[in-house]
Amino acid sequence: MKQFFKFMFASFAGTLLVIIVILAFFAGMIASVVSMAEDQDQTISPHHILHISWKGPITDRTPNNPFEGFDFSTFESKKPAGLNDILKTLDKAKEDPDIDGIFLDMESVQAGTATLEEIRNKLADFKKSGKFIISYANGYSTGAYYLASLSDEIYMNPKGMILFKGLNAQIMFMKNLLDKLDIDIQIIRGPDNKYKSAVEPLMLDKMSDANRRQMTDLLNSIWGKLLEGLSESRNISLDDLNTIADNLELTKAENALKYRFVDGLVYRDEVIKRLKEKTGTGENEKLASINFGKYMHVKPAVKKKKRVSRNSIAVIYALGEIVQGKGAPDVIGSATLAKAIEKARTNKRVKAIVMRVNSPGGDALASDVIRREVELAKKDKPFIVSMGDVAASGGYWISTDADFIFAQPVTITGSIGVFGIIPNFQGLMNNKLGITFDRVMTNKNANFIDVMSPMNELQKERLNQTITDIYEQFVSLVANSRHLNENYVDSIARGRVWSGADGLKLGLVDSLGGLQNAIAYAAKQAGLGDNYRITEYPQRKEFLQQLIEELNDQAEARIINKELGPLKTYVDQIKTLENMKGVQARLPFFYRLN
Repeated sequence: MKQFFKFMFASFAGTLLVIIVILAFFAGMIASVVSMAEDQDQTISPHHILHISWKGPITDRTPNNPFEGFDFSTFESKKPAGLNDILKTLDKAKEDPDIDGIFLDMESVQAGTATLEEIRNKLADFKKSGKFIISYANGYSTGAYYLASLSDEIYMNPKGMILFKGLNAQIMFMKNLLDKLDIDIQIIRGPDNKYKSAVEPLMLDKMSDANRRQMTDLLNSIWGKLLEGLSESRNISLDDLNTIADNLELTKAENALKYRFVDGLVYRDEVIKRLKEKTGTGENEKLASINFGKYMHVKPAVKKKKRVSRNSIAVIYALGEIVQGKGAPDVIGSATLAKAIEKARTNKRVKAIVMRVNSPGGDALASDVIRREVELAKKDKPFIVSMGDVAASGGYWISTDADFIFAQPVTITGSIGVFGIIPNFQGLMNNKLGITFDRVMTNKNANFIDVMSPMNELQKERLNQTITDIYEQFVSLVANSRHLNENYVDSIARGRVWSGADGLKLGLVDSLGGLQNAIAYAAKQAGLGDNYRITEYPQRKEFLQQLIEELNDQAEARIINKELGPLKTYVDQIKTLENMKGVQARLPFFYRLN
């Protein structure tokens, strides 16, 4: 019997090993095919149109999973592009003599407001080359139209509409649900942190006056920036733009033409005909175009070669909520990001560091672990922060020690404040489920931070002191790093969020600009001129490890998205609130531009 089990386990282990080897072989083979599909277009012929139709979410960093967006039926790669590669590719297209112009072809775009602003600025720079941009859609979302608005010609389907209605912020409140379930949420905020409203959904059934005030100011600031861009591009007054939005005038295609939002109401074939005219293509000839994903892999036009320096600027991506320990592509783990900063600091080839922050914050302790590494790194080399769509609360905390901070006018930042959430499920267990608990303790406060019993007065006092201390440390940190008076910082803190434009006026950021502005500034501070490489951190995982993780995550995400549809937003909010444990430095709301 002993020999039987020995041979059985040996056979099982051998079979398992063979399966793993086969899977690895096929994964590698498919990855090679995917890579070939991505790189198949090395050059293009003259008079091409760059066709932009971004379908997936635009993140700060292009995913490196070769299977993401890959169409196995056609073996064509449709991998979503990250902002880093979008900006580089548009620069390349600007200088490429084979690219005559851009066809901006999308009804909506999944990107934050600051990301849209950065892409729009790059498209404006592209136009300086004298090349054209033509846009078309069956209908435009607010974000897609904001990009399209600087086009030389804008067209729309005769039956389409432009979703131009202003900005709307909606917060989901769960206090009544918690009351029905007999769940008590014990909340402690920093001193006078009345704007730190992330906890309000758990304690109120509507916005507080302070939160309503800050949300109104924030949305007006962002909307004002959008209107400025539209007014300049389309020569429509700000008053007229607001009147059009108030009256929902653009739900009719004829009004979009009447109010000069579009230059024509046509069908797609008519736009293709117009593009042929712009490129000198015959009526019976096929329009020469290349989609953005393929063009990313096209070699740029040959220039006089120059020796590329081995010196580099490190670009560190801090994306997602902040947690303790290891992170993920969309989660900032304190250990993972701190290690990445340390590697950049100790790499002798890295002469300056740019940290791209796109985070609503999270765990306060984790934030300070990261901040400490920033403090150490800036002693050795220039350390610049580029804020994306949001760099608030913990996202601002990790940015404070930088030498210089860039933000977009519509970046959401600030939210200098902290809070603690300790749920008490005793009522739910006792009164709703009939479950009771009993305990013995060695000391009278051994049950401190126990979710199955309420805190006593001493425990509340101790937790309140901890929250107060952390808030005061946050204020002091900002005051010292930004060379501001502590009383002044406290007056603009208290959990309040600000736009990047307001943040510049208040002294929370140093300049308005995007990722490339931050990189150029870092190069100047390091004395590198324009001859340097870009090294990205955190470094990617090994292919097979990431493949297994991402295939599993994508399968789960596809199922959730399919089943929940637009309701997924609300489930995400509940999940985020569920993960708020201990002391938090977190953005007080969820925000998305439609």
